Parts: sequence; C-alpha cells; structure tokens
Amino acid sequence: MTRIGFIGPGTMGRPMVANLVAAGHQVRCHARSAGARERVASTGASVVATTAEAVEGAEVVITMVPAGPDVLEIVTGSDGFLPVLPAGTLLIDCSTIAPEEARQVHAAAAGRGVRCLDAPVSGGEAGAVEGTLSIMVGGAAEDVAAAREVLGAMGSTVVHVGGPGAGQVVKSANQIVVAGNLQVLAEAMVFLRAHGADLEAALDVLGGGLAGSTALTRKRTALLTEQYSPGFRVALHDKDLGIITAAARAAGVALPVTALLAQLLAALVARGDGDLDHSALAKLAAELNRPA
Repeated sequence: MTRIGFIGPGTMGRPMVANLVAAGHQVRCHARSAGARERVASTGASVVATTAEAVEGAEVVITMVPAGPDVLEIVTGSDGFLPVLPAGTLLIDCSTIAPEEARQVHAAAAGRGVRCLDAPVSGGEAGAVEGTLSIMVGGAAEDVAAAREVLGAMGSTVVHVGGPGAGQVVKSANQIVVAGNLQVLAEAMVFLRAHGADLEAALDVLGGGLAGSTALTRKRTALLTEQYSPGFRVALHDKDLGIITAAARAAGVALPVTALLAQLLAALVARGDGDLDHSALAKLAAELNRPA
C-alpha cells in the first residue's frame, strides 16, 4: 500500500483514483468543485478540503488538472504544496501541459529534493475507467522504476520516453495523431453518408483493415449516432493543439496539417461546442456539407 495524494479527480482523474484504491493504495483527494468532490468520494478515497491536506504524509503525489498554469499554481505558486513535501517524495504530474512547463516543475521539485515525473496519459475516459491508459513518462530512470506499481494501477502501457519534459513531448505527438485520426474519420463519415452507404457495415470493414484504429473503436458509437457526450472535451484538445503549435514554432518546424487541425478544433470552441467530445469534429464536418 502506498500513501497517495491525488489532486484533480475530474473526468479522467476520478476513474484513475478508483483504480488506485482498487489496487490497495491509500488515496487522499482534493478537487476544486463540490461536484468533483462528491463524485470521487464514491471511489473509497478520502476527500479533503485543501491541496495541503491531500499531500500531507503522502509518499506519492499525483496531479491531474486541465492546463499548465493550473499545475504551476498548485505546485509552485504562492499557495503551492511543493514547500511542504519532504525530500524524496515522488511527484507525478499526469496533466497534459507544455514541455517547458513540465521542465519548470521538474526544476522546482529538484531544488527541494523532491523526485518528479511528467507522466501524461492517453486513452480517454474509457481507458481511465478500464485502467488501460497509455502513460508516457519523462524523468529519471530510477524514479520511473519507483513509480511503476502506482502507474501500473492506472495504465496498461507505461513507457519511459526520456528525461524531464519528454513525456509531454510524446503526449503532444499523441494529440496530433488523435486529432488527425478523428478528422479523417469525420470526413469518411461525410463521404459514406453522401453515397448512402451502410454505415455499420462500412465501419466494420474499415475497422478490420489498415484503416482500423483505437479512435475508430472508441468513437464508433458517437460517429454513428452523432451524439458527442464528452469523454475528452473539445476544449481540452484545443488547448493541447495550442501547446503543440507554440512548441513547433519554438523548435522551428512546420506542421501544416496540425495547424489545420488546430483551426478546426478552435472553430468548434468558438461556436460553443467546447464541452462536447472531441469526436465532434464529425459534427463540424457534417455541418460544412449541409445546405444553408
């Protein structure tokens, strides 16, 4: 049993907490909203009122919050918890943030003798519920080894991808691939509907060939029903593509298709669809092809 402080038990974080509890770990959680606190209480984790209470006595602290500024605020901000962590505590940030922000967290943690990993996850809400997340981990090899049991309770694929910030670099690449996959699936659905194809049969055969993907499997129902209940919100994927656009510019590389994907996601947010699942790229594609 490991004593874990978990901050940010939202859509993804709550099932991650549930799997940590099911694996026998003692988890103490803090969430900003009353709704999130109420939902995570059903996992068997302890729910506390502040981040300081969540991390008190913890051997491992996990953060899973929406964006880089949130991570920096709760870890290194004026009321951040980093100063109260004893040396040797393992801090694992599972949020998706900019690589440079992750390196800032690593540097601040190292300055206090706290071990740190950036360990963003992929797999959506379904993967979080099933405990089959893919976790890409940046940091020191010995710290990754120390975290494997905890990370293994949340994900079935845990890979050390490099030093500080490397997990976030790989997560950015993941988000490019996912967005691209969803957009081409969206366009394929427009094409299939335009020709009156049997959609169920078409997706069966596409899924069985080279066009098959986890995105197709996970988002099949949404694509067929055109109902986009959030598993991973458009607004978060839009935020991720913003990170990627800035990081690509900083690296001096051109990613023209990624730039288009960023604009499509931004368009969904601008039109008020930011709280839909990111498979709602299919909604935008369909509406672009409907008469005014």
